Amino acid sequence: MSTFKEIAGRNIRSYTTNPDNPLEGQMWYNQTDYALKGVVASGVWSSSGATITAARQRFATGTQTAGLLFGGLTSTPPAVNTTATEEYNGSSWTAGGALSSARRSPGGAGTQTASLCIGGYTTTASTTVEEYNGSAWTGSPALNNVKFLNGAFGTSAAAVTEGGAPAPKAFETWDDSSWTSGPSPIGPASRYGAAGSGTATAGLFSGGYPGSPTDNMTSSNEFNGTSFTAGGTLNTGRGYLGGFGTQTATVVAGGVNGPGAYQTATETYDGDSWTTSSATLGTAAGYGGAAGSSTAGFAAGFGPGFPTNTEEYNFSATVTTPGAWASGGALNTGRTNMLVFGTQNAAVGAAGYNYPPGQRAESEEYNGTSWTEGNNVNTARSTGAASGSLTAGIVYAGYTGSNTGVAETYDGTSYTEVNDLGTARRLLAGSTNSPQATATAFGGFVTAASNLTEEYDGTNWTAGGTMSGARYKLGGAGTQTAALAFGGIPAPGGASQTATEEYNGSAWTAGGALITAANQNAGNGTQTAALSYGGTPNVTTTVGYDGSAWSTRPSLGTGRGYLKGCGTNTSALVAGGNNPGSYTTATEEFTGDTTAANIKTFTTS
Repeated sequence: MSTFKEIAGRNIRSYTTNPDNPLEGQMWYNQTDYALKGVVASGVWSSSGATITAARQRFATGTQTAGLLFGGLTSTPPAVNTTATEEYNGSSWTAGGALSSARRSPGGAGTQTASLCIGGYTTTASTTVEEYNGSAWTGSPALNNVKFLNGAFGTSAAAVTEGGAPAPKAFETWDDSSWTSGPSPIGPASRYGAAGSGTATAGLFSGGYPGSPTDNMTSSNEFNGTSFTAGGTLNTGRGYLGGFGTQTATVVAGGVNGPGAYQTATETYDGDSWTTSSATLGTAAGYGGAAGSSTAGFAAGFGPGFPTNTEEYNFSATVTTPGAWASGGALNTGRTNMLVFGTQNAAVGAAGYNYPPGQRAESEEYNGTSWTEGNNVNTARSTGAASGSLTAGIVYAGYTGSNTGVAETYDGTSYTEVNDLGTARRLLAGSTNSPQATATAFGGFVTAASNLTEEYDGTNWTAGGTMSGARYKLGGAGTQTAALAFGGIPAPGGASQTATEEYNGSAWTAGGALITAANQNAGNGTQTAALSYGGTPNVTTTVGYDGSAWSTRPSLGTGRGYLKGCGTNTSALVAGGNNPGSYTTATEEFTGDTTAANIKTFTTS
């Protein structure tokens, strides 16, 4: 009999706890847990960045790190079809080129830079096909049969689509020049809402409905480029499910098993039979888009409702926990427009506003768990800006009943007034990650929106370069020589802005536009790694900036505007704000993606 060392090349060692950085295949005995443990590969679903558009009945193509999501039905009252296209990089979404024709429930095939959108529902079932080149959609030869809820597999040059609704309809094949109808009704020609995976010469349709929403199909059909043959039987019959992979290595998940019966079940196919996986979707869901490989896939826009959720599937010895906001300790005094500076585990929240009495002077310190009262600021105010650390911070400008330019430094115990800004103003932003001696103020409201910038040198404030656009109620991040301004409004009653500007210490230039216009949003981080979050009215949206473009991040747990935050783009803190019409004490902490070995406990059962 072979020993473990002969098989794996190492002995089973005994540790007090789990070893640091264990390797795939390594096993050990944990003395604390009295258990044999090891690092193994397995499948798991985990949440990821929210989609830009809240919608269901979308289709996805591509891979986990280069995905595409298009079409759908949005929640905008009344619910309408969308032209929205979004591109996925493995953690977040950015806007792609819009479909020419708004539709829901299309089929699709291909990659992020070469995809087909096949059929769908506009005001009726459609034959329209469009092709995506990585930036824009263009018209392509039409289907022979109107269809929607039609699963598909293949590439933009060679694809197969099932019959779709209304069933039965002939399935069709695409050869990069025209569509050819197959026999009807057989197999996938008489169903709709199936999951497709594989290629045009080795594909698989799984599950779906054969014409009645209560008659769920457990069958799968394999295609060899010419004809269909029966595949393995699913353990859970369902339609409107997601699927990805190849004909001999497919993953399906979610779906609907009867009216309102949304599923979390995941199954894997090996070319012969289906096996129920221990991995389950975090939310029972259907009517979304899914794509990828059998070891790395994603599902997005899976409802019920009009979702923004994204989940990733990984079969790996490494478990990735995507970034997320989590609740922190509550403020002692709920308020809006505080002056917040520091880090996630060593922060200060000063001043702010609530009613009564109005402008606040209280200052609190956060240790990563709870807030404790400290010494007050000298000038009660709100809507100012701040930067620095727990032991060397600065708060400046704001509103006391009138605009103020007062600045105060903090040494970890008390506030000391220093020289005022040259221009008193409120509702401004600042370089949130600047040290105390290099704070930078920009934008705000004087008697109108301002485009002024002022730089602090540890003693005095001096004029810097003017912003391209005057605005207030904006977010800010970065440092004095690499600052970032985003969102805001240009005038009372004005529309929220998407504009982003970058500062190099002397001049402002245009950066990538916010995905969604915002005002009273907050931010932190650096010019090339920033976050923007929240805003009015009671927004949960979080987006990240990489120095050129914004992309989605996990949403706040508590939607709010008039909030403030500090930290980095992977370790941030937000506190206070208005939600809805109340002065919240809520604190949330953001943690970026983390990875760890997939450690399992082995038993004899």
